Amino acid sequence: MHTPRRYRYYDLLLAAFVVALLCSNLIGAGKAAVLTLPVLGEVTFGAGILFFPISYLFGDILTEVYGYAHDRRAVWAGFTALLFAAVMSLVVIQLPPASGDYMDGYQKGLETVFGNTWRIVLASIIAFWAGSLVNAYVMAKMKIMTEGRHLWMRTIGSTAAGELIDSSIFYMTAFYGIWSTEQVIAVAIAQYFLKTGWEVVMTPVTYRVVAWLKKKEDEDYYDVGTNFSPFKVGV
Repeated sequence: MHTPRRYRYYDLLLAAFVVALLCSNLIGAGKAAVLTLPVLGEVTFGAGILFFPISYLFGDILTEVYGYAHDRRAVWAGFTALLFAAVMSLVVIQLPPASGDYMDGYQKGLETVFGNTWRIVLASIIAFWAGSLVNAYVMAKMKIMTEGRHLWMRTIGSTAAGELIDSSIFYMTAFYGIWSTEQVIAVAIAQYFLKTGWEVVMTPVTYRVVAWLKKKEDEDYYDVGTNFSPFKVGV
């Protein structure tokens, strides 16, 4: 029977990954911000996407150091956390508030911040799950193909693939039929380039963290013979 190796920092990274994922989905996700970018011009985006790509950064690090299976477990942990947060938000909002001006205002604030429609919530959770697993799969396969060389190529390439799936699923599921098709496509493309560009900017940080972890954990995992089923939780 295979006994998975225990690592010093994996649990800490998993916890940090889930925290970053929850915060990026709950704080600022509903705020539309405007930024003027070269070539793209003025772009409107959800403020939460400035931090959501951190989850892909964690995914790249986990796959590169510990392997696909350990990242897959983290993705399932994040999926469960998002689902719990969605159910908790629904329950808390639906509970009748106590009487009083303060509670009336508080209830309206809760509905504004956490009262996303179930279509958007469902789209977000499914898009994250699918995109993150594609990211991990591409990262693991590229590591074998490149024999561990060109980390920058693997991190950017895997993120580009994962974010493509993520953005396509989310915007088509959440807004198709509500927005015009042209608007859905335009916003999805803008978000895709913003998220992928974030990975490019953070590449030097990824290099440092990966090198440090490989040294501390004495691990540089190659996914030869790995079961890549997305529905398997164990390592």
